[in-house]
Amino acid sequence: MEILTLEQAAKLLAEKNNILVLMHKSPDGDAIGSAYGLCKALQSLGKNAVPLCGDEIPRDYSYITESFSFQEFEPEFIVSVDLASTSLLSGKAAEYAEKIDLCIDHHGSNTGYASFGFVDGKSASCAEIIKDILELMKVKFTREIANAVFTGICTDTGCFKYSSVTPRTHRIAADLIEYGAESGMICRLMFDSKSRSRLAMEKMVLDTLKYDADGAIAFVCLTLDIMQRSGALPGDTEGVASIPRQIEGVKIGVTLKEKENGECRFSVRTSDDIDASEICKKFGGGGHHAAAGCSIYGEIAEAKEKMLAACREALEEKI
Repeated sequence: MEILTLEQAAKLLAEKNNILVLMHKSPDGDAIGSAYGLCKALQSLGKNAVPLCGDEIPRDYSYITESFSFQEFEPEFIVSVDLASTSLLSGKAAEYAEKIDLCIDHHGSNTGYASFGFVDGKSASCAEIIKDILELMKVKFTREIANAVFTGICTDTGCFKYSSVTPRTHRIAADLIEYGAESGMICRLMFDSKSRSRLAMEKMVLDTLKYDADGAIAFVCLTLDIMQRSGALPGDTEGVASIPRQIEGVKIGVTLKEKENGECRFSVRTSDDIDASEICKKFGGGGHHAAAGCSIYGEIAEAKEKMLAACREALEEKI
């Protein structure tokens, strides 16, 4: 992958048309906000641009997606946002895994899969990078664009409470609010609003809580049975990964999500002295120092034991 400057990435986008923007599977607020914000901005410049994700976009993000105008065209330029590895693509998006022209990302574990890339591991979210690129492209920020980009920042920083947050993060957020981002509405919707089915699902997930390594590891499972019995939708699962790490004394919090194709998706959250991305790299995943993910295929019990072994090893290396 040829590494570009921010200015070069903006110039490359400005020169292209018929742009397809890819998101990772189980899309979170940063992927959604970055992709939709970028596409809305590109459309405002008169370009054809649409986002694509192999999984359903959660209903909580309808304030971003419902106003989007989809266009029919043959993609000529493929962009990925918030995507550390093409292994995180699914469905139709995975068909473009070997065709990505430009990667815009903030994961230090990025595998360098695109022809060109701008990767800034110091950015708290990919949306921070998107905001800078759009300004370099002289985009006029509408409320819809500002809302999308602000969503990416606030969700990937845990409403600005994670250690990845910098003074620059707050300055960018302030700029977006000045551009019209509805920060209060977005933060309430993302962090203070839950459906009854989601609460039922979280209660059942907590019933699966197990400790390991004298309480340093907390492990929960979100099975297909729990999803069915609770009535929760796929979008209701966002935020569940934070639950085990919130427990006092826990250094590694692990959430296993069972998928229908035999895939066990793991979300790993760690304390500052343990690298979550190094744990997930062992299974082809990646992410950030304190938050990462990966997939293991097979029986839940076997996949769980493999992940626990990797977590125990990570703990032992710090002793």
